[in-house]
Amino acid sequence: MKTIYEIQQYLKRFGSIIYIGDRTADLQLMELELRDLYQSQLIETKDYQTALLILRHEIQLEKEKKSKQS
Repeated sequence: MKTIYEIQQYLKRFGSIIYIGDRTADLQLMELELRDLYQSQLIETKDYQTALLILRHEIQLEKEKKSKQS
């Protein structure tokens, strides 16, 4: 996994389609969904860590973008 799109496709395999309309909220919800899948031992540690790193990076970018707009 290298992109948010790939994470979305990965989550879709588990029946999870996430779209709220707020990008930051979408990313945070994806993170929660991944955590639940990991705790249920449905995904591997490497996939979980990689996806989490990508999501957290993207969340940080969104926060920086919002702070510049203010």
